[in-house]
Amino acid sequence: MELAEIASMAERIKANIKKVIVGGESNLDLLLAALVCGGHVLLDDVPGTGKTVTAKALARSIGCDFKRIQFTPDLLPSDITGSNVFNQKESAFEFRKGPAFTNILLADEINRATPRTQSALLECMEERQITADGVTMPLSAPFFVIATQNPVETAGTFPLPEAQLDRFLMRLHPGYPGMEGELAIIDRFICDNPLETLSPVASAQEVLEAQKSFAAVHVSAPVRRYIVSLTEATRTPSDVLLGVSPRGMLWMLRASQALAAISGRTYVLPDDVKRLAAPVFAHRIITRSGYSAAGRAEEVIRELLKSVAVPSEDPSAEKLAD
Repeated sequence: MELAEIASMAERIKANIKKVIVGGESNLDLLLAALVCGGHVLLDDVPGTGKTVTAKALARSIGCDFKRIQFTPDLLPSDITGSNVFNQKESAFEFRKGPAFTNILLADEINRATPRTQSALLECMEERQITADGVTMPLSAPFFVIATQNPVETAGTFPLPEAQLDRFLMRLHPGYPGMEGELAIIDRFICDNPLETLSPVASAQEVLEAQKSFAAVHVSAPVRRYIVSLTEATRTPSDVLLGVSPRGMLWMLRASQALAAISGRTYVLPDDVKRLAAPVFAHRIITRSGYSAAGRAEEVIRELLKSVAVPSEDPSAEKLAD
């Protein structure tokens, strides 16, 4: 797939999702960038802001298999991955696949499940496979996890540990749509639910081709140094206990390439990196206030964006010179 085709596919998907979702243009760009580069997304916001509807609209827009898991304290790992069940007719055990065997998995209110159950997603998200009773089974491609959590209710919840948070490429905050947006929502939903009639505008095969092609986006040496400088800078503030790891840095590289591709460019701009800094880096930082202090982590990122020098030369010039 050519890079221009990635931008065309992204525009079709965005336009289709916006038949259901009002506003959130920036978050839709980031969600599609995560899909293209093979990452996963955590939607962290109060109830009723369209997190679940966004996931369903995306799945319908690309014609992929979609499954939803409502995470609860009594959910077991096998409820996600599947388990071996004895078949009396065949006198043998057979594996019954869980909802993780899908293309787009919505992990609703992921922080309501116990750490043991949360960990069932680790292998799925990182290796795209599931191991049960010593047998490893690959997951379908593409495989994209959209998890949601509610930051205002803490009773009966289990904060995501570092290993789980690091599996998410981005943490996004959908937010409220504002007065005009909420009026548009009423007008759109007053007679029917547009999600029910949403049709695919792209295929799973197109997404797979985009995931193979986006890495052709050029990243100039100054932009690469800028990514490294930002990564190292996250480890220096006095109230930061743990900064971004090299894995987080590589995810920033991939995400910036994907964002450039869906924006119709063949090269990454420093503005791409700045736009992605909080969604990609903030949840990977531990401040003295702890992992739950999302606001402080994002404030650290904003301060670093002001202090770290931004490349001044045209990132496309180096490519043209090559």
